[in-house]
Amino acid sequence: MPTISMFYGILILMYFYDNKKHSVPHIHAEYGEHHVTVAIEDGSVLAGSLPKQKMKLVQAWMEIHREDLLADWKLAVAGEPIFRIDPLR
Repeated sequence: MPTISMFYGILILMYFYDNKKHSVPHIHAEYGEHHVTVAIEDGSVLAGSLPKQKMKLVQAWMEIHREDLLADWKLAVAGEPIFRIDPLR
């Protein structure tokens, strides 16, 4: 599973061919032992959780990079290489 971005100790990941379990475009975020799956379109949590402040950072980053995330999603479900996205600064 490629890491597409990293910021403030949070890893943002996107699996290849990952459109079966959660049928909507989504990302995976990890912070320490915490894991969350978040819908790209609206930032809703599909599974798991992060500490509140870290979740706010992820959702803010997603808002900024929504178009890039959707482009990467299309590549990932087709099994094609995806692009890294700038971290939150």
